[in-house]
Amino acid sequence: MNFKLSEEHEMIRKMVRDFAVNEVEPTAAIRDEEERFDMDIFKQMADLGLTGIPWPEQYGGIGSDYLAYCIAVEELSRVCASIGVTLSAHTSLAGWPVYKFGTEEQKQTYLKPMAEGTKMGAYGLTEPGSGSDAGAMKTTARDDGDHFVLNGSKIFITNGGIADIYIVFALTDPNDKRSSTAFIIEKDFEGFSVGKKEKKLGIRSSPTTEIIFDECKVPKKNMLGEVGQGFKIAMMTLDGGRNGIAAQAVGIAQGALDAALAYAKDRKQFGRPIADNQAISFKLADMATAIEASRLLTYQAAWLESEGLPYGKESAMSKLMAGDTAMKVTTEAVQIFGGYGYTKDYPVERYMRDAKITQIYEGTQEIQRLVISRMLTN
Repeated sequence: MNFKLSEEHEMIRKMVRDFAVNEVEPTAAIRDEEERFDMDIFKQMADLGLTGIPWPEQYGGIGSDYLAYCIAVEELSRVCASIGVTLSAHTSLAGWPVYKFGTEEQKQTYLKPMAEGTKMGAYGLTEPGSGSDAGAMKTTARDDGDHFVLNGSKIFITNGGIADIYIVFALTDPNDKRSSTAFIIEKDFEGFSVGKKEKKLGIRSSPTTEIIFDECKVPKKNMLGEVGQGFKIAMMTLDGGRNGIAAQAVGIAQGALDAALAYAKDRKQFGRPIADNQAISFKLADMATAIEASRLLTYQAAWLESEGLPYGKESAMSKLMAGDTAMKVTTEAVQIFGGYGYTKDYPVERYMRDAKITQIYEGTQEIQRLVISRMLTN
């Protein structure tokens, strides 16, 4: 067993860390306050090759692996979780299913521009009445000659409204839940529109919207995989998506620890730094330990995926552990800052708000436990 990152991974970490500190962090607080996405940051990420980390060069990527991708999401989220999840949804949720299930034409038409960062991707599975129960979806796809016609809506779409390409799931037989089928939707397709933009507790500079299909015409060549294969594609996509969210959670927690440690060493009460107090130092020790455990689980799952080995259980474990760690660590960071931590003068309140969603999306913590327990008992 070798726990040392390769030179390539270390180089990617340093590159992303430098970019995050110099280009992302300075505007993180104001973008959060204004609920504003900055497309220029995404374009800079594309210029650095971050939008196509795990994809082969023939599809516009840099030919690295899923571990490098998770490292990038972690380092971005260490300063701005909104930018971290932008990359995660773009890569894991939109790019991966096209890479895994797409035809060569679909890969050239959709994966390549996503990898190059000239187009952004998003993923549409959740509906108003179907969250954890994805089989309860109502969106339909009617066969109409050389097109499918979609009707329905999806909610909580990360990158909604700014993405160019959407991976969407619909029932080809409204009376058969097993008829779920995946489609590649372009934002300019007739009958496609963006609905309500959510006002959120955290990740506020990452737009989350509804998307609506009103007799939306989708060419049959844009069907992803086969008819009835949608549920399988959706669940396999979420396995990898959980790795990205675990990496985001690790980054959020690390950013909060960085801030809390610096503050504890600088803040003096009763004539000495508060880091000298056992109550504070033990908090820091527990925070650092939980982060490292979460990071190792996340890297293990990403490594397994990179090696082509089963990773569904491990990705659920990493997301479960890292999400809980992010919430715990950020709450403790606010406590270490005391009253200052509750103000927007310091970043830890933003980290705490951002952390909560890592326990919810890409499958709630309860769903992760269900996935893990089923894999253990079956």
